[in-house]
Amino acid sequence: MKQLKELLFGVQIEATQGRTDVSIQAIAFDSRQVQQGDLFVAIVGDAVDGHAYIQKAVDKGAIAVVGEEKPQDFANDIVWIETRNSRAALAILASNYYDQPSKDLKLIGVTGTNGKTTTTSLLYRLFELAGFATGLLSTIVVKYLSKEIPATHTTPDPLQINAYLRAMVDAGVEFCFMEVSSHGIAQDRIKGLVFTGGVFTNLSHDHLDYHKSFTAYRDVKKQFFDHLPKSAFALINADDKNGKFMLQNCVAKQYSFGLNNYADYQAKVLETQFSGMLLQLNQQEVWSTLVGQFNASNLLVVFAVAHLMDLEEMETLSLISTLKNVKGRFQTFTTPHKATVIVDYAHTPDALENVLKTISKIRTKNETLITLVGCGGNRDQAKRPIMAKVAAAYSDKVIFTADNPRDEDPEKIIDEMETGVAPEDYKKTLRITHRKAAIKAACMELKDGDVLLVAGKGHENYQEIKGVRTPFDDYLIIEEICKQLF
Repeated sequence: MKQLKELLFGVQIEATQGRTDVSIQAIAFDSRQVQQGDLFVAIVGDAVDGHAYIQKAVDKGAIAVVGEEKPQDFANDIVWIETRNSRAALAILASNYYDQPSKDLKLIGVTGTNGKTTTTSLLYRLFELAGFATGLLSTIVVKYLSKEIPATHTTPDPLQINAYLRAMVDAGVEFCFMEVSSHGIAQDRIKGLVFTGGVFTNLSHDHLDYHKSFTAYRDVKKQFFDHLPKSAFALINADDKNGKFMLQNCVAKQYSFGLNNYADYQAKVLETQFSGMLLQLNQQEVWSTLVGQFNASNLLVVFAVAHLMDLEEMETLSLISTLKNVKGRFQTFTTPHKATVIVDYAHTPDALENVLKTISKIRTKNETLITLVGCGGNRDQAKRPIMAKVAAAYSDKVIFTADNPRDEDPEKIIDEMETGVAPEDYKKTLRITHRKAAIKAACMELKDGDVLLVAGKGHENYQEIKGVRTPFDDYLIIEEICKQLF
């Protein structure tokens, strides 16, 4: 329990009503969760305006309210705090409520279109193997020490973030690696957090349903680096043209990594196959079971961050050689007749092209490459034809199917995808809307040495249709079908 005036430290206040030396039991921004003695923060959301639920929160026991516009019939005996940005206020309030936990550990954020989950997960594992008490806030899971909590958002709400960080600090965690999404930045979920470092992986076409334009999407990512303190480091991808843009006006210590351009940290793929690749990291050779240029870039980030955090170089290289693939990221399965099936989360045109380029470099061209891909419903429509174009250009056969259609008609989604297929590639394509039937059809096509890429869902263990999530794990379904077929 804390006094309201303590929680308000750092919040931009426009006006107040009542005393701020009152004790607050907890903070809530959902009126349904309010209990007696709580502070309610009214947020203007995409679909719901929390200001409409202020009275409900008060009726449930809220003794103070933070909001952007005071209701006309607001009770005189309830404390009112007016601010210009309730979302930013919530994040600062949450940090103060949990005693600013980000200051008590080394918090490193990773942002970019692709590679966030893989990079943060690999960093978590490497630092854990190096003997540090380590935490992870990722798309897939929240981890620290022996605890694992399934994640629901790439970047959780500020109350969750700070609660997790406080639990980590109390458990003795020294390093925490966190995915930082564009939504999380735009919605001020990371406001008030003190980062030790920030990493930019890359930028490509995604989330334009939310950000409306690529420029807006890019500028949101940049905000993360604009707010890094002087004491932090900013590590950017020299191979991405947006990397230098992220560093404009950034006061943190600046570093770069790259495979193709000059950078502070450099890597080169010397040899590659489906079982792994031989890498050169800053002139040192290391074997990794991960595959592809994109994973070489991810491992280079891991190497660079470890160096910036003063880990010994040879120990870092030794640990990198032991790191395993993250679930659903170029996860391979070999069928009884030696065909290779790859499950990958690639759900953007750039990610899909990277995976297919990697496969193309390994394959002999004597085998058939089949790609199974779909696009999510209620999400960025502009990328649908591009995804299909990429899949058809790099594959011998393509099956278009459902991938979390949500509230949309999956047939319509596939129609939109097919508009992007080049005329000369159209004969390669097939549509099987039911995803399990599509996977089975693809597996039945496989012959000795063939390659099947099942793209889009990766680690996800559900299929979302009309608001209902049903169990669906691509990897497990492939295993099940292969047992039946072979």
